[in-house]
Amino acid sequence: MWRAAAVCVVCQSLANSSYGVKGKSPLQKLRLVSRSIHHPHSKFQRPPLRASIQQFSSLNRLPLRKTKLLFVKYGYLPHRNFWVARLASRLLKLRYLVLGSAVGGGYTAKKTYDQWKEMLPDLSDYKWIVPDFIWELDEHIDFEKLSKALPDAEDLAKLLPDFDKIGESLSSLKGFFSPGYNLVSEVIGASDLLLLLGSQGETAFRATDQGYENDKQYKKVSDKEKIDQLQEELLHTQLKYQRILERLEKENKELRKLVLQKDDKGIHQRNLKKSLIDMYSEVLDILSDYDASYNTQDHLPRVVVVGDQSAGKTSVLEMIAQARIFPRGSGEMMTRSPVKVTLSEGPHHVALFKDSSREFDLTKEEDLAALRNEIEIRMRKSVKEGCTVSAETISLNVKGPGLQRMVLVDLPGVISTVTSGMAPDTKDTIFSISKAYMQNPNAIILCIQDGSVDAERSIVTDLVSQMDPHGKRTIFVLTKVDLAEKNVSSPNRIQQIIEGKLFPMKALGYFAVVTGKGNSSESIESIKEYEEEFFQNSKLLKTCMLKAHQVTTRNLSLAVSDCFWKMVRESVEQQADAFKATRFNLETEWKNNYPRLRELDRNELFEKAKNEILDEVISLSQVTPKHWEEILQKTLWERVSTHVIENIYLPAAQATNSGTFNTTVDIKLKQWTDKQLPNKAVEVAWETLQEEFSHFMTEKKGKEHDDIFDKLKQAVKEESIKRHKWNERAEDSLRVIQHNTLEDRSISDKQQWDAAIHFMEDTLQSRLKDTESVIEDMVGPDWKKRWLYWVGRTKEQNIRNETKNELEKMIKCNEDHAAYLANDEVTTVRKNLEAKGVAVDPCLIKDTWHQVYRRHFLRTALSHCNLCRRGFYYYQRHFVDSELECNDVVLFWRIQRMLAITANTLRQQLTNTEVRRLEKNVKEVLEDFAEDSDKKVKLLTGKRVQLAEDLKKVREIQEKLEAFIEALHQEK
Repeated sequence: MWRAAAVCVVCQSLANSSYGVKGKSPLQKLRLVSRSIHHPHSKFQRPPLRASIQQFSSLNRLPLRKTKLLFVKYGYLPHRNFWVARLASRLLKLRYLVLGSAVGGGYTAKKTYDQWKEMLPDLSDYKWIVPDFIWELDEHIDFEKLSKALPDAEDLAKLLPDFDKIGESLSSLKGFFSPGYNLVSEVIGASDLLLLLGSQGETAFRATDQGYENDKQYKKVSDKEKIDQLQEELLHTQLKYQRILERLEKENKELRKLVLQKDDKGIHQRNLKKSLIDMYSEVLDILSDYDASYNTQDHLPRVVVVGDQSAGKTSVLEMIAQARIFPRGSGEMMTRSPVKVTLSEGPHHVALFKDSSREFDLTKEEDLAALRNEIEIRMRKSVKEGCTVSAETISLNVKGPGLQRMVLVDLPGVISTVTSGMAPDTKDTIFSISKAYMQNPNAIILCIQDGSVDAERSIVTDLVSQMDPHGKRTIFVLTKVDLAEKNVSSPNRIQQIIEGKLFPMKALGYFAVVTGKGNSSESIESIKEYEEEFFQNSKLLKTCMLKAHQVTTRNLSLAVSDCFWKMVRESVEQQADAFKATRFNLETEWKNNYPRLRELDRNELFEKAKNEILDEVISLSQVTPKHWEEILQKTLWERVSTHVIENIYLPAAQATNSGTFNTTVDIKLKQWTDKQLPNKAVEVAWETLQEEFSHFMTEKKGKEHDDIFDKLKQAVKEESIKRHKWNERAEDSLRVIQHNTLEDRSISDKQQWDAAIHFMEDTLQSRLKDTESVIEDMVGPDWKKRWLYWVGRTKEQNIRNETKNELEKMIKCNEDHAAYLANDEVTTVRKNLEAKGVAVDPCLIKDTWHQVYRRHFLRTALSHCNLCRRGFYYYQRHFVDSELECNDVVLFWRIQRMLAITANTLRQQLTNTEVRRLEKNVKEVLEDFAEDSDKKVKLLTGKRVQLAEDLKKVREIQEKLEAFIEALHQEK
């Protein structure tokens, strides 16, 4: 009893004393606990303990709230002056504060850290997602210097009190004031126990009292509920930080856009270098032109997008590019050829093709529609007739603020069945194209899988697992997760897919995305909002089936871009070395095979051939007028001579007098001029121009001639001639000139007369020679050839020979016989031959007569022409009082003069108009060929051309790669 009373006095003294101390000490806040332990016999009624405890969470970083104890005053005790006890209480108060807080707080922090450590996933497999610069911070920040700048632990220790001395003082007072010492020790033990209970994960604080077992009880919460609560807090915190990060990135995007716009306008007068991704894209474009069949073992990294048809490949690409740039269709194949999309950062959101200067503004719907239409047109052009898909790559650059830098290749969707309207080899072609891109060991495979369909229906996963069995360069993307969550009966299948346990394929990372509600008119912003809203409310994320870093297309684009650049940095230098070795081999081959020729590629050879062709076309204008007229006159007479002899001269020569002869000639000449002659003359002129043009094009120029151009020149010649059309008005004007010329019968001098006779003799001699050749073929060789060359006649030739002899007898009897045989004459000849034992058909007799009479007529005309040499005098007198009539000489003079004037007219038209028009056509053809790369490849072929082409491309690739590597090192 004495001890209890003494302790009460000591406690009251400690509580009421205020020697030099301002405010209430921490020990006063715990006096209720101390009294519940040391005053079990107190007669005063104590109210129940009320405490308000806040749960600890490392998400919001809220500290534990201090326990609020009810202030109660217990009666009145007389004041006693225990100054030694008061001193001990102050010293023990300091010990409680330091030791209790250190032990309890440290233990609590350790337990909380262990719990959080167990909850966090193992991020060692996802180091590739974190950008490289995070791992390289130690290269940019000197942590050693930073640690030296911090205060030393010894300096901090000096600021703390000397606990050893305090302990010695307390031990010296222990024996003197044992009751107070025991009291404080019990208070410290109780406080440590309370702290240990709170730090173990309990969410309620239990206050114990030996006298009051019915004090307030705190309900214990299960570990599962706490984990669920922490996970929900974690999710809300991540979403909050995600929104903040997106807002900051949006502001950053606008600022970068302003900076880039200022640079474009030249405000800073700074020459911006070409971006890394643009440099790399140029290398890939050159490489695609160099060898699209991958025969060069191209191992430069790309992001290859593969997936089943209608799995959402296009939607994923559009979300990454932040624009609806691809043609869309429902249930049909839209991607018919590979599309290489180069994403890069720029001040404006635009798209452009590598072979076009037009920019499509992706913020305008009309430009987006035009871009989709242009892509569709290019795909159709690339697909050959009879095929459904093509391996030809369409290159598209997309620039915009905030876009991740990478190169993606969208491939045609993999199909399992060839439907009607497709080529039979469509399925195999798609597989071969996909394998050609995926077999690149540095290609990142972005495997797209439709989450709304059964996993067993997937085709692409087997193909990807064949090309990348260990999953070292594959990123799996599950699309349409909203439909999957809604329709799939077992959400665990989605978790198995994302964890890589359902499919046989392996991957670096697994992502789940939502790319809209299936409406093609949705904007990118609305799709992003829908995706964010879905994942914020998704049970898959709340129940930890999906992790926050595995969802949204934004996280996907960041991960793919980071993986792409990591692959580029690891492999680009090796590829540069490989192309350097290829260049050395090609240069050695060229020196061995073509030591004296320059290394001209196909384009340079085409330019050289173009200059030669234009020089040859210009040479046409250097042809002399005399040469043109001689060629035109000769060619025109060759074309019309048969008509003149057979249809004009021979019928008119049958006339009995000169008047009838001249009338018949005038009529027939007019008919000929109105219907046939002008058109025939234009044809002759056009053919003459073609012959001269071909002569200049195909003429070999000695050692300087390069036969590699022959095929190209022939194609240019044919195409130019095909496009050339003669002036239609030339025929009408030529008809008038020819008609006026043929009406003139006046021969002015003896020289013209002699020229007409010479022209007539040459013509008749040529016709007589042709006629005798025809007769010889009909009757067989004569007796000289039969004896000299031992040849004989056939039975038909013998019959013809007998018929000819009989007809010659008839002509000898009547040299002025008409051109046609009468029926009775035919019968007489036939009977005479039958008397000799030769059976002859009447038609054979008439055919033989035509040639026999023709020879007789030509011989007679030549004799008459010889007599007319001295007839110019009689012609001037109009053959008055003269038996010599030379009207046939006048006819040939009229024909000769018409030929000369026609040739002169055509020559003027050729040199003044048609040659220039042909030269213009040649230039147009060459320009068209220059734009058509396929045409150049087809026309300029050969080992030399291919070797020069490969050498130039390899050099260009190597130079571009070296420039890219240098820029990459500078950025790094």
